[in-house]
Amino acid sequence: MASDLENLLDMGYDKPKAELALKKSGGLQGALEWLEVNQEKSYEEIVTASANATGVDEDPNAEPAALEPGEMPRSLICNECGKKFRSQAQAEFHASKTQHVDFAESTEEIAPLTEEEKKVRLEELRQKLAEKRAGMSEQDKIDKKRNEEIRRKSTKETQDIKEDLKKKEQLKEAAAKRKEKQDEVEAKARIKAKIAADKEERRLRTEKEKAEREGRAAPNVAPATPAPTTSGPVASKPASAYTEARLRLQTRAGNLQKTFPVTATLFEVAAAVSQETGTEVQSFTQNFPKKVFDAIDFGATLKELGLVPSSSLIVR
Repeated sequence: MASDLENLLDMGYDKPKAELALKKSGGLQGALEWLEVNQEKSYEEIVTASANATGVDEDPNAEPAALEPGEMPRSLICNECGKKFRSQAQAEFHASKTQHVDFAESTEEIAPLTEEEKKVRLEELRQKLAEKRAGMSEQDKIDKKRNEEIRRKSTKETQDIKEDLKKKEQLKEAAAKRKEKQDEVEAKARIKAKIAADKEERRLRTEKEKAEREGRAAPNVAPATPAPTTSGPVASKPASAYTEARLRLQTRAGNLQKTFPVTATLFEVAAAVSQETGTEVQSFTQNFPKKVFDAIDFGATLKELGLVPSSSLIVR
């Protein structure tokens, strides 16, 4: 037959705390009530609080006072709630828990719990402990879910910042590549113009030398017109007067009609199409004149790409 201490240990209570509970309450039922009240406190906290309350160090292993010789068994009753107790220790525990102070002696002797009653009481307390632990587990789940939501929100904000930085870097890189391409075209144009000028100069010198050998006057030659050194337009285009560009965009999902400012970049057009269709845009193709605008051109404006006042583009 298991003792009261073994029953408490089987329920998961620490041995020092279980022994103190039995000494404080005088029995299994009172010990269980005492442990339930003090379940949030550690053994050290209980001993310290008890010592501070009495003004002296209390020995938790001290035995309760024995009955005086000739003292008859009796019980105590709480006049405030009617609950009866087998010992003074149980009554004192009840008073500390409920703040009840009106007690009286009773001649009725309270029989100790039978083994069956102890089993029922232990089962009830096990169920209470299981319910409490289940409640704590549910709260842990709620806390875990809330922490996960906070983590996801923080992750999304970080990803949005990274995406924004990535888009800016793409625009910057596209603008740099476009400028590099333009500089290369202008450099080739200057080289071609220089070659043409040198060729014309050699031809004129050859004709002059030939005329001198033949005794003829050298032909009058008008000075050569310098060739343009840039690939930029030499005259204003009518499209410069427009402030908006109308685009007809052919996508796999269907045709889209969009209007953008002439200062909008092709990257902004791609972003609008992606938001509308849910697909990422890799390039745009213009049939007439035949042109392909890829990521390098995404940093250019619609005006710079000659898509003003209107154009039809195939989205890839």
